[in-house]
Parts: sequence; structure tokens; C-alpha cells
Amino acid sequence: MQNALSEFEAIAGPKGFTTSPEDMEPWLTDWRGRFTGKAAALLSPSSTDEVSRIVKVAAREKIALVPQGGNSGMVAGATPDQSGQAILLSLRRMNKITGFDEDSGHITCQAGVILQNLHEEAAKYGRRFPLTLGGKGSATIGGLVSTNAGGTQVLRHGTMRALVESIEAVMPDCSIFDGLSPLKKDNRGFDIKELLIGSEGTIGITTAAVLKTVPALKDRCVAWAGVENPQTAYHLLRHVEKNAGGALEGFEILPALALTNVLKHIDGTRSPLAQEHKWHVLMEFVQDSAEQESPAALAERLLAQASEIDLLRDAALAVSETQAEAFWKIRDSIAEAERAEGPAMQHDISVPVADMARFIEDESPKIEAAFPGSQVIAFGHMGDGNIHFHVKAPDAVEAQAWYADQGKDISRHVYERVVSYNGSISAEHGIGQLKLDDLRRLSDPARLYALRAIKAAFDPDNIMNPGKLVPLA
Repeated sequence: MQNALSEFEAIAGPKGFTTSPEDMEPWLTDWRGRFTGKAAALLSPSSTDEVSRIVKVAAREKIALVPQGGNSGMVAGATPDQSGQAILLSLRRMNKITGFDEDSGHITCQAGVILQNLHEEAAKYGRRFPLTLGGKGSATIGGLVSTNAGGTQVLRHGTMRALVESIEAVMPDCSIFDGLSPLKKDNRGFDIKELLIGSEGTIGITTAAVLKTVPALKDRCVAWAGVENPQTAYHLLRHVEKNAGGALEGFEILPALALTNVLKHIDGTRSPLAQEHKWHVLMEFVQDSAEQESPAALAERLLAQASEIDLLRDAALAVSETQAEAFWKIRDSIAEAERAEGPAMQHDISVPVADMARFIEDESPKIEAAFPGSQVIAFGHMGDGNIHFHVKAPDAVEAQAWYADQGKDISRHVYERVVSYNGSISAEHGIGQLKLDDLRRLSDPARLYALRAIKAAFDPDNIMNPGKLVPLA
């Protein structure tokens, strides 16, 4: 290891190499504070060539590499184990946006580019990158690619997979997969790009990507509505989808408790509606061409119709961009506010869209009855069936003990119910190490066979982010 560390230091240079416990400490614990590991060193290369040279040494010495972007993941996919023998490989210094093609609207960037910075760069060209999430100020493009991130605009634009035109990555043998050419047709066998997206750094390290952008919005209207229950919210979704002509870009559902927590813990937030409601819906209507109807007029018309057929109790339209951002801030702050309330088991799951309301309404009381003192907060992207099904611990519990005992039982129960709905135990955050045992337990043999075979073929020495995503036999 000492010889390898000397080589790593020579490759990354003084700005890209440290073994200082103080320097490494912030990056050894996952965002949720559930997992803490150890590392022999933290490397921060500045180029794809440096990444390749680092991987060459690691492959020769069979040293594990744990790639990391903004360390804002939800499943501890970028946290090393406790051995202290892994190398933490940060892509944060590779943060350049290297090109924009005006004809296609494609933007090329390195893996360490922060999502919010990409948004700002695209805006300079009258374009936008239509993927956003609460952690946009820290999440990096490489992390978003490796987890196939979703966010609040999937309803109209799809997940990260739909927005990646092409990719560059360093493979486990240190070779560089140069797939940045945005080919419309390429029939040379397996689609390496598609394998790398969502692979969580287990078969290669994403170093750059060409991303699709869309025209900047001419206008938008953000609306907030109070509804009786999730089933009513689902019918409201279908009503709006049917009549919005493709202008509906976001449709989020959240319970009263989620709003209460945000108002309690997040400065500068206020309830969009004067009266209390059991459930709330956040919608965004957009206009990106002159021929389309004004989003405000469209929203006002559709919500008036919805009120007439008893699909909502009350509604408010944001009258300014500041107010629109304030509405979204509530939604984006739910996880932060919940964390301030105390420990919880967070479940990023998906079920068929038509079953999302039923899952929330039927399974929430069952969980609370089976685990007295627990409290379910279910919210998420109703348009794509993605539920953030969080279960808060009873008051005054010791967090780590609860996670290890009752928390595990809760997750087992939730995931078993998800499978009974023909759903997925991971909708947009990945598997990491948090869900590894549940993936092994609940996956069909064909899926496990494929995951293990692909991992073994690409990375036979298991140096690429070991212990993540792929359950060992």
C-alpha cells in the first residue's frame, strides 16, 4: 500500500492527494449519517488521464476505489467500508464545462460539474437542463449519471438516462471508454453507455458526459392545491394530464405533516394556502414556444374545472417567480426538515402510477399499527409512481439502536409490500450498500444472475466500488 500511495501522490499531485484524517473526515460519512467508513487516502484527480493512471495502479495492486461526487447520495453508495484499505476517489476537481453545440443543444462537461452550475451555464445559451432536485447545489453530474437520478421533472423529460447523449469513463483495466461522440446509430454490440448509467461506479468511473438540453422556458406557472386524499390527487393528475397538452412538467404530492415539518424547521417558508388540508399537490405548467397557451391561463382553467368536479378543496397560483421558488422550496426541503425531526427510515420506491395512491393509503396505517409510535410521511412524484415512503421513529429513541433493530424490520416490511405491488425497491437513488441485502433477498434469479455476471466480466478483481449495488452470491 505504501508504494501505491507514493504512486498515487505522484499522479494526483499535492492538490489531489491527502492522507490527512482531518481532510478526509467530511467525506467518510454518507449524507444521511447512517454509514461511516475509513480510507487509506483521498485522491482528487484533475483529468481523465489522471483517473486512468490511478486505476492502473489500483488494478495492479488490487486496491479498492470508491468514486465520489458531491457525497449527497441517499444509499451510501459513495462511502468506503471499515477496512481502511480503500481509496476514496473524488471527481470534484474535474468540474469544467467544456463545450456547447448550438445546433443540437448538447452540452459537454466533466463529471465533477455541480448540477446548479450546469443549469446556469445552459441558461447562458437560452437552454436548460431539465433535471433538478433538492441537492442541486452539491450533486455532481458524475453522481447523477452513476445513480440514474430522477428528480421532479421526470414526468415530462425522463430520468438521467434519457438525458445522457454520450459518455466517457475509465474502465477497471484503466482503459478509457471514449463514447463522447453523439452518434444516432451505433450497432457495435452491447451499449456500454447504458450499462454505465446507473451502475454506481461498480463497472467504470464516469469522467465526462454529453447531455441533452431543451429550450429555455418562456413562462411557467406553479400551482399549489389542497386535496382530500392521495386517490383524489391521482384523479387530479389524470385530469390535468389529459387536458394540459403536454404542458404539465411536475406533479408532486405531500401530506400535511411534511408541510408542517418544513414550516417548523426551514426559515422563510410559509403555507401557500390559508386553510389546512390533509394532502397537498404541487404542479408546474410550462410554456417553451410562443404557440402554447399561457401557463397561468392554462392552470387557472384546469384547476377551476377540477374544483367543479370536486378534485381539489382550494388552490393558489404563484403570482411571481419568487413565489414560485417559494412553493418549490417547500417540496425540496422535506428531507432536510424531516432530518431535523429525528431518525427515520427512508424508502425510495416505485409502484405502477395507478397503484401509488392505493399503496400510500393502504400501507401507511398498516406500518403505523405494526410499529407503534412510528409515523409515515409519504410524498413524491405521483406522475411516475415514485414514492418517498419515510417512516419516522418514535420520540426519544436512540437513533443507531433503532436503525439496527426496528428500523430494519420496517424496511423489510415496506420492501416486501412494494414487491407485492410489482414495484421496485429503488426508484431513483440506487442501491448502494443500504439496500444490498434487500435486493439480494427480493430480486428474481435472472436479475441477480445478470448483475453478478456483468460485474464479474467488467471487474473480476472487484476493485470498483466493492460492496455496492451488486449482491455477492
